[in-house]
Amino acid sequence: MRLPAREVADKYQECVFRAAFSICRNQEDAEDIVQETFLRYIEGNCEYENEQHIKAWLIRTAVNRSKNVVQSFWHRKREAFGDYMQEIPFQEPADRELVETVLSLPEKYRIILYLYYYEDYPVSEISEILHLSANAVKSRLYRGRQLLKTKLGEEWTDDE
Repeated sequence: MRLPAREVADKYQECVFRAAFSICRNQEDAEDIVQETFLRYIEGNCEYENEQHIKAWLIRTAVNRSKNVVQSFWHRKREAFGDYMQEIPFQEPADRELVETVLSLPEKYRIILYLYYYEDYPVSEISEILHLSANAVKSRLYRGRQLLKTKLGEEWTDDE
């Protein structure tokens, strides 16, 4: 299965951006990663099993590219996600605090929390996308929740 690039971009652009932004925490880098991800989709000639497989491939590609960007010398010498956060309109002040807290978590927890809560992926699919065991995903999900609970000072419920 292969969908037209325009259709895929329209449908998954925001999802890919959020995945990239959750790792690199910089708007411009995340936008570049989105472009590179869709360019790779266009240039690639592989067939996908279904639409979920396309979405998972896009997220995996964005995650890999984001990790490369974060490890680069240039990225390590700057942090600009605070500027972008000021531009995002939030309905409640608590929403801004939650997003900022999630973005302040270590990457290995941040991406799993994002995929689980914002993209509604089950643990099994997250493990496939990130090439981790299901137990590793569950462990990171638990630890990420605990870190959020500690940082926010609130009682979070485990809803697995």
